[in-house]
Amino acid sequence: MNTATRVGAFAAGLALAFGAAYGVGNAVGPVGGGSSPHGHNSAASPSATGDGHSGHTAPTAAGNAAAANAAVAGGLQVSERGYTLVPQQEPLPAGVPTEFRFQVLGPDGRPWTRYDRAHDKDLHLIVARRDMSGFRHVHPTLGADGTWRVPLTFEAAGDYRVFADFTPSGDPAGGLTLGADVAVPGDYRTVPLPAPSRTAEVDGYTVTLNGDLATSASMLTLSVSKNGVPVTDLQPYLGAFGHLVALRQGDLAYLHVHPEGAPGDGKTPAGPGISFHAGAPSAGTYRLYLDFQHEGIVRTAEFTVTVDPGAASAASPTPPAPNGMTGPTSPSGEDAGHEH
Repeated sequence: MNTATRVGAFAAGLALAFGAAYGVGNAVGPVGGGSSPHGHNSAASPSATGDGHSGHTAPTAAGNAAAANAAVAGGLQVSERGYTLVPQQEPLPAGVPTEFRFQVLGPDGRPWTRYDRAHDKDLHLIVARRDMSGFRHVHPTLGADGTWRVPLTFEAAGDYRVFADFTPSGDPAGGLTLGADVAVPGDYRTVPLPAPSRTAEVDGYTVTLNGDLATSASMLTLSVSKNGVPVTDLQPYLGAFGHLVALRQGDLAYLHVHPEGAPGDGKTPAGPGISFHAGAPSAGTYRLYLDFQHEGIVRTAEFTVTVDPGAASAASPTPPAPNGMTGPTSPSGEDAGHEH
């Protein structure tokens, strides 16, 4: 059976099973509400620490140079290197808790079931509406049949982009990010993109952005305070004090970087600042989403930024990372600024 036939079979199976599928686990929260200031607002697992994570060592000078060339962003293709993202094909309900399903097909056309864990998870799923509202970063569960499942509520109607960020076991090319569109029918009303700002408010926290995203390596520091007091006891979440995703307006080109240092390394403070090396693939308007954990809850601060066509560093160009991401490398050769 070829890949196209398998995709069709999977979609047909989901159409039959989806109506009775919900009920596995608790809903992780709404997607696409527009008025919601953040994507995460759920208690985090006590085991969400940096243990077992190997990609958050301090970047080297060579790693900083490697971050200087962001040529192609990830998430723009549904199929890459023989892997194909197959989301459920039937329309999703708006405002109703549901179980979102998808598969990743391997080069042989069969559901892929072998993944290398990165930042405590085998796969990271990012969901955002096409107007860049309703951001979610969630972690599905893989079934024995190769189907990923995660409870979600798509709060508002519209077109959504889903990104599967993963590393296939045994693939020497490393990690990649696949993207696909899903539809939520109903009364679609576009949420205007907020104007560029250096500060974001979420649940009583203020996050301040220092630095400018550029078309090659730049340093971004996001500082967290609560009620005017700097937060110096951020908690590890997925092996880091913060995770930063950027989406480009228009095509939703995807960037996912991780901060310098690691919790417990003896030199990385637990706030208030979280620093990232990042590079944008082009000039344009981007939405930044910072996940951070404090007092047991993961929250998301959101920013709109504009990348000037002339905003580039003078660092030497280097080949892009396998999925188009940039970030500092660790002494072991891993990309310390990227999901993988």
